[in-house]
Amino acid sequence: MIPLRYKARCHAILNKYLSGESIDYRQVISLLLPILIDQAFLVGLSLVNTAMISSSGVAAISAVSMVDSLNLFLVNVFVALATGGTVVVAQYKGSGNDKMLSKAAAASLTAVTLVAVTLSLIVLLFYHPILKVLFGTAEPDVFDHAGTYLVGSALSYLGIALKEAVCGALRGIGRTRVTLGLSLILNLSYVLLNVLFVHFMEMGVLGLSVAVNISRYLAAACALYYLLRMDDSLRIRLKELMSWNISMFKKIMFIGLPFAAEQLFFNGGKMLTQIYIVSLGTYEIASNAISSVFAMLLQIPAIALSTALVTVVGQCIGRGNIQDARKFTRSFLWLASGSLLVTGLILIPFFKPLVSLFRPPAEIMDDLYLIMIINMLAQIPLWPISFLLPGALRAAGDSRFTSISSMLTMWLFRVVLGYVFGITLNLGVIGVWAAMQLEWGVRGTIFLLRYRGERWYRHRLVEPVSGK
Repeated sequence: MIPLRYKARCHAILNKYLSGESIDYRQVISLLLPILIDQAFLVGLSLVNTAMISSSGVAAISAVSMVDSLNLFLVNVFVALATGGTVVVAQYKGSGNDKMLSKAAAASLTAVTLVAVTLSLIVLLFYHPILKVLFGTAEPDVFDHAGTYLVGSALSYLGIALKEAVCGALRGIGRTRVTLGLSLILNLSYVLLNVLFVHFMEMGVLGLSVAVNISRYLAAACALYYLLRMDDSLRIRLKELMSWNISMFKKIMFIGLPFAAEQLFFNGGKMLTQIYIVSLGTYEIASNAISSVFAMLLQIPAIALSTALVTVVGQCIGRGNIQDARKFTRSFLWLASGSLLVTGLILIPFFKPLVSLFRPPAEIMDDLYLIMIINMLAQIPLWPISFLLPGALRAAGDSRFTSISSMLTMWLFRVVLGYVFGITLNLGVIGVWAAMQLEWGVRGTIFLLRYRGERWYRHRLVEPVSGK
């Protein structure tokens, strides 16, 4: 049993840093925990799947890594538009205007679906030229695997877009337990199907493609069923999904379009650095892929905090409570830095057992360890101000500034320095990662200066219900 004085002290600390006028720490924790569990499963299963496909050889894992960089480039467009829906829904929830919740959620779902169908058709029609331009220097067997995986991924875009749009709307009202359930359906089915197709049936990259389609459309079907038949908060009807609410589209696009443009340019820069890495050879591609998984492991709690903060700040801004929005942002920044320190200390002793899952060549082991250490030390102070803080600004409607800043720093610093360090100075993949972390510092400093001012919270997307 925990002594009462310790319970009282813990309550006082949580109340001081994680409670506001209209949200207390219990609500924040209930919002955060499902997101944290979701993120842990997402990254953990990604690690398992990456390790599983590595059994098909270095060429297979290199191909999947290359295409996943392109998939991230495109799927983040859906996520950006869904985030626009999250912000608008959260602000309507905070303002007390429950009547507009269903319209905001329906408009978000329609917009994301249209974009997903368009991008899927473009990739399916032009997948070979796209791969030739981006990864034409890859070895032939890597290129063939990449073609198979890209076609399979493009077929699944509609499924992941529908799931993300529904989850975005549900996060806006704090229904993170439901989003956790949908994520578990997607990710557990994905890993089980991978075991079947990749491990037992030895279908390699083709099996991975089949698994991703089945799991994403299963999750999308469950998400739509919940939204239309079980949900009692948003109350969306089918005819609302078929209608065109132009005014609501504009609100969602005000947040979503700059963020989507940011994701395109930001991940376009990452794609360009991926091209540098491809030119360095298959071992360098594998080093980057495995290091990226370690980076995701480090970021599990921090990403959960970043996701939850959008809902919290959005609702605070909807109520017009700027003081609470600032308070929660500061608290979440400190929590994110602390979580990165703790996860880093936990992972260091397990480096070799985790790396062994990927069956890496002995030649890249030293590079993997060095990248992990550099990345861990840089993330503690820099990741929260570079990624969590802009989420808070965006939740207040300051999407244009955050997006332009991210795009500029990405291309002026990470892309240019990535080439200088990685290619010109011959530092390889380590140089590319060092350039990335320098860019975090520049971008984070810009967002800190913005946060200290007042302009970031002066955007008004919704009006509170009269009398509230």
